[in-house]
Amino acid sequence: MILRDRPSGLRLFLVLRGSILARIRLTLLVNLLIATLVTWSHGDLFQLKITLTTIPFTLMGLPLAIFLGFRNNAAYDRYWEGRKLWGELVHKSRSFSRQCLSLIEGPGPATASLGLGDVRVRMVYRAIAFAHALRQQLRDIRRPEEFKGLLQEQEWRLAGKYSNLPDFLMQQMGQDLRLCLREKRIEDCLGGSIDATLSAMTAAAASCERIRSTPIPFSYTLLLHRTAYMYCFLLPFGLVDSIGFMTPFVVGIVAYTFFGLDALGDEIEEPFGLDANDLPLDAICRGIEINLREALDDSRIPPPLQAVGYCLT
Repeated sequence: MILRDRPSGLRLFLVLRGSILARIRLTLLVNLLIATLVTWSHGDLFQLKITLTTIPFTLMGLPLAIFLGFRNNAAYDRYWEGRKLWGELVHKSRSFSRQCLSLIEGPGPATASLGLGDVRVRMVYRAIAFAHALRQQLRDIRRPEEFKGLLQEQEWRLAGKYSNLPDFLMQQMGQDLRLCLREKRIEDCLGGSIDATLSAMTAAAASCERIRSTPIPFSYTLLLHRTAYMYCFLLPFGLVDSIGFMTPFVVGIVAYTFFGLDALGDEIEEPFGLDANDLPLDAICRGIEINLREALDDSRIPPPLQAVGYCLT
């Protein structure tokens, strides 16, 4: 996610970090080169005059702009839904730690000094591991070393055998909750509230998996890509007779708009990736870890992640 003040004045045209220009620069450069050659030859290609009026570009441009807008709206809906789901996970993680520490009875206050042998501490640490495991799964990475110290040794070794680590951790949560109910360390009705929180966390994870595994239909995206490319590459032939040497400038602006919208839709369509405009899952997970470690009075609290080059991952 790009975090920076909105530029104004001349800086508006000089900002590169966070701009989509870096992603489309080669395509845009080729388009400008074609427009320059068409202007220089005045529409003659291999001694054949290619004459196009602005009418077909008007007919194509309006639907293309509408379809690009529709596609980007659909992509942003996925992005915003993903952010809301992670916001829900932050909320439920905090609620879960509060419930574990205040509702489950123990020999004394639950603090990190009791270690993973205490079921309350173990469940809170496992909630931290759940957030990190979900982040890793959504990004197709596997870093078991991140769970060292958050899970018991036997559980940590067992976790490596599961393809869906967040689901495995939720199963372990359920077993610990059942243990607390059997030992009468929590009343049944209060245990039900903890189970409801676990179900909400599972639902948020499943919804994130749904977004990740169900992209916008490829045929729709391919059609927009092809139409945008054909429109921008043919546009110089339709403008050169009417605006002459200004053709490359006008084509560059139109191409930047269409290619930029197209590329931006591609980028935010998958909100859990590592592109500059994707959701900062590392920072969100770090925030969850800080909150839950503070609840346990843990001395090993990591610092919040900061943006590097205006980019927060």
